[in-house]
Parts: sequence; C-alpha cells; structure tokens
Amino acid sequence: MPEQDRDIDGFFSSARVTGRDQAVSLTQDSYRESLFDVDDPLLAQWRGLGYEEFSERKRSPEFVQELLASWQALYEEPFVGVTSDGTVRAGVHPLREAPVPDPAPQRAAEHVLSLLTSEELERFRHPLDAAQWRAWSNPEFVIHRVGLRLEDLAVERADAILDLVRASLSEEGYARVQEAMALNGFLGDLVALPELMNDRSYWVSLFGTPSADGAWGWQLFGHHVAVNFVSVAGRHVVAPVFLGAEPALSDGERPSMFDAREQVALELASSFTADQRDQAIVYRSVLDPAMPEGRLHPADERHLAGAFRDNRVIPYEGIRGSALTDEQWSQVRSIAEDFLLLLVAPQREVFLDRVDEFRDDTWFAWYGATDGSQPFYFRLQSPVILAELDHHAGVWLNNKLPARFHVHTTLRLPNGNDYGRAYIAQLTDGPVASDPSA
Repeated sequence: MPEQDRDIDGFFSSARVTGRDQAVSLTQDSYRESLFDVDDPLLAQWRGLGYEEFSERKRSPEFVQELLASWQALYEEPFVGVTSDGTVRAGVHPLREAPVPDPAPQRAAEHVLSLLTSEELERFRHPLDAAQWRAWSNPEFVIHRVGLRLEDLAVERADAILDLVRASLSEEGYARVQEAMALNGFLGDLVALPELMNDRSYWVSLFGTPSADGAWGWQLFGHHVAVNFVSVAGRHVVAPVFLGAEPALSDGERPSMFDAREQVALELASSFTADQRDQAIVYRSVLDPAMPEGRLHPADERHLAGAFRDNRVIPYEGIRGSALTDEQWSQVRSIAEDFLLLLVAPQREVFLDRVDEFRDDTWFAWYGATDGSQPFYFRLQSPVILAELDHHAGVWLNNKLPARFHVHTTLRLPNGNDYGRAYIAQLTDGPVASDPSA
C-alpha cells in the first residue's frame, strides 16, 4: 500500500471515511490479494512483542489517543441504554419466568470458581453492578484489562471457562463464537503475529454470584469477539454482542461466517418494490457522499452500536415492518433469529415472539446495492432489538475500501436491557411473573 494511503495512524486510511461518487464495487479477488507481505514494516514492527508491549505502543499515536479519550468519556457515563430518541421506553422488556430453567451454566461457573487461585478469583470476579461490564472492546490491542486472559491461564482453567461459555449458549451459538475466535487465530497466522492474535487472546470475567433464581453473568471479549451473558431468575440475556472477522473465512474450509445471514438480507433487499426501495435504501453506497458529517467513523465505519456505545441515540431509518409483506417479514425474522443464535433455543423463541409483537414498530435500513455487487450495511431496529452488519476496510489486510471479507456485526437490546439491566431492575422489585407463552 502506498504510504500516502496510510494517513491516519498507519493502519487506518482516510479512504474508509471519505465519501465517493463512484460505487464501491466488489471484485472476485480472494482476500489473499489483500495480504501484506509478512516483511512489510507495518507488520514487522510488531514481531516478537507480547500483547502488553504491543498494546502500549499501539495506543500511543495521537489519533488513537483521541479515539481512546472519546471512548473513555462514553464509558464513564451512567448507563441508560440505547434509544431511538434519547428516552428509554418503559415496559418493553418484561421479566417473565424462564421457559426452561437450566442448571448447567451455574454448575459450570461454580466449577470454574473451584479451580482458580485466590489471586485469579480476585481478578475474575466482580459485583453484579460493576462498571467493568461496560469496559469490553473489540480491537486486538488492550484498552481495559478486565478479568483474566485465557492465554495466560493454565490449560485446565482456560478450558473450564470455555466450558462455561459452552454451557451458557446454544450449541450452534457456541460454535459461532468459537469460529470467530479461531478466525482471529487464522489472521494471526496469516500476518505471522500469533502472539498478538490467537484463539485465546481474550479476557473473561464473572459478575455476581451464580444461582438459579438470582442474577449473575459472565463476559468474554477481545479482537472481533465480545459476548455478555446474563441470567436473571433463569431468563437469559446475551447482549451486547460483537462478532466479526478479518477475513471472515479461511481457505476453502467453509463459507464466510456470516454468509447465511447476508444471503437472507440480500434476498430481502432485492425483493423490495420500487416504493419499498425508496423507503429502505437510505444510502446508495457504503461511502455515499450524501452521508452527513460524522456518519462514517474511522474505527466503527458505519456500525453504531459497538463498544462504549451503551447510551447511543440511534434514530430509526429505513422501512417499517408494517410496510413489508408477510414473506418479507419472515426474512426479517430469520435475520433476527440469526443474530440471536447464541441464546439457547427455548429462550430464543420467547425473544423472537417479542420481536413479532413489535413488527409495526420495527425498521430495516440498507446502505448500498441490493444485488450483492457491492459491500453493504444493514440495520434491524425496534424497541427490543438492534442488530447491524457492516462490511469494513482492511486493518490487518490492505484493502483500503470496504470488502465483504471483513465483517463487523453488533447486537443490542435497546431501552435498557443490555447486560440484562432491565430484567435485573425488575428482579429487585418483586417476584418474577409467570409467562403464559412459556
């Protein structure tokens, strides 16, 4: 990559946040066409460093310092929750009796606690309302040290923590998290920096005391993976979630990690009538110059609900669920289901019923072409769910413009139920109500 294109901090080109009149067209090139030479100074400067020294150096450029300062200010705000207009909508997350209480997560958590040393326990455990819930981030360099780092632990203890993650999530959801972690290791091998990016370069914490009828949870986060799990009287919340990959696939072994979700989204977008397109397609390109100043972020690009954005006001845009046919709504529901895949099936179905209840107050927004010829961004948003998928420019690969092999996805529960906060508030107010639909 010519030096003039590395004009923000060496990793980030201004091209990723500069509007352009011409379309950002996809090619048939493999992501391998975007690999740096492993001896490129951009990569070679980090070789031999551990994650601590790497992180210290990576945080030092002025651009990164400004970015970190803005994130720190957001982190220090009292938690409110993502909203569409700045006002939390009450009553949209009623705490109901768990459909199928499962003792496995609690048992797995207690097993982890039995294995850790006193020093490890002190770092691993936090109060339920600890600020550290909101300290997660998705870059490969460390911003906040929260909990224990898997790669620093004895294998038995790290495996037990991963067993806790497995016990808390659906089988297919756990497989997706594992795939994202494995792809991080694959990237580390591609750029010959496995000490910085591997399948265990992640931080883990426990919040509260594991129990069947109380509130507790755990957090796993690192490069392209952030998962927050909370159990409140047996009702599960898995949010916020950030999953991504660069590249989102490995050589010939499987399609892109998000391929199925993208295909459903493209089928939906391509099915729009002319009138529906006028409503749904907010911008004709992911770098449409019509975007207002600040809409493109050098780190987040188009996605709005990532790390430290717990209180973001995100106005609705796009087409309303009430303007969709039943078949199109079924596709929207399939997209929501895929974002909610980490929830075990009974809990996922209860949540999807809640998504259906807000069909008329659900919005689907699309940026880019709808035929798969360009990178794209979409957002599904209602009072109970906010889900995004965005194609990004390269960080460790050298594509200056967004490509479909670098993907970021986010999941939030708007109106205050990220980290299960809305449920927890109701648990402290009185007994859990029975759920007739359970």
